[in-house]
Amino acid sequence: MLNAGRFTHEPVTEPITVFLIGMRVNRWWKLGSTIWTISQMPPMLRELARDPESGLLGFHNWFGRTTLLLSYWRSPEHLIRYAGRPDARHRPAWRGFNRLIGSSGDVGIWHETYQVQPGTAEGVYVNMPDFGLGNALGVEQVTKETASAARRLGRSQPTT
Repeated sequence: MLNAGRFTHEPVTEPITVFLIGMRVNRWWKLGSTIWTISQMPPMLRELARDPESGLLGFHNWFGRTTLLLSYWRSPEHLIRYAGRPDARHRPAWRGFNRLIGSSGDVGIWHETYQVQPGTAEGVYVNMPDFGLGNALGVEQVTKETASAARRLGRSQPTT
């Protein structure tokens, strides 16, 4: 649903984890490696979406020669716990990548993890559906108190 007007995300009141992960097609003619790698993420996302206790708050995908999945998590512990769970889809996907693609160079994969503390993030969304932190935390109409980036950054305080 489109949010007509100017919105911001709900305040970041507790630390959250931002996890970026993606792949790059290095040898486009190696379709088997590419298709296998691409096919691993959707089942993991479905598994996480079905489990509210997983800690996944929201995500967005971008596709091209280099893909990007932007995801928001309750904590790094939630992310690490999922990656290490023996019953989750991540372990077999990671083992399969190492076995099938390994260091061949056909496909590259990468990830980065960031911690966002209260008061260190802000966003604005104009005529957009729920997106980014707004999708993960919820959105609210921009007001006089949240009209500038500086004001939005200053409003999030840690919970005690």
